[in-house]
Amino acid sequence: MVAGWFAGEGDDFRLLGTRCSVCASVFFPREDAHCRNPACPGGDLEEVPLSQRGRVWSYTDSRYRPPSPYVTDPELPWEPYALIAVELESERLVVLGQAVPGVTVADLAVGMEVEVVAGVLHEDAETIWTTWQWRPTGVTA
Repeated sequence: MVAGWFAGEGDDFRLLGTRCSVCASVFFPREDAHCRNPACPGGDLEEVPLSQRGRVWSYTDSRYRPPSPYVTDPELPWEPYALIAVELESERLVVLGQAVPGVTVADLAVGMEVEVVAGVLHEDAETIWTTWQWRPTGVTA
């Protein structure tokens, strides 16, 4: 889990961003040092929960094991997954993330509504690495 990027569980799970007090730009991943908007003189940044639902802006699938320096266990089989870019309308930004297990590119369409849920990126005997995933609304998993 990346500290400060998301919080909550179940229906309360939310991605966390930051908003500039001067220009109202929202950032994800969060920004804690300065406003990244080049047209803004800068202001205080406050943590804000992002919308839990958005619309598919684009998508693709990942069909190969990532090369070095990404760490993957060569002993485990590689499982392809769908990667979704989701537009959060009220924040005016696009957030990238994996689809929930079982959702493939064949299940996706540009403009369809999806919701953010907690997911497992990887787990071993000692650690579960939590992340966010996108799930089409109306689908339970």
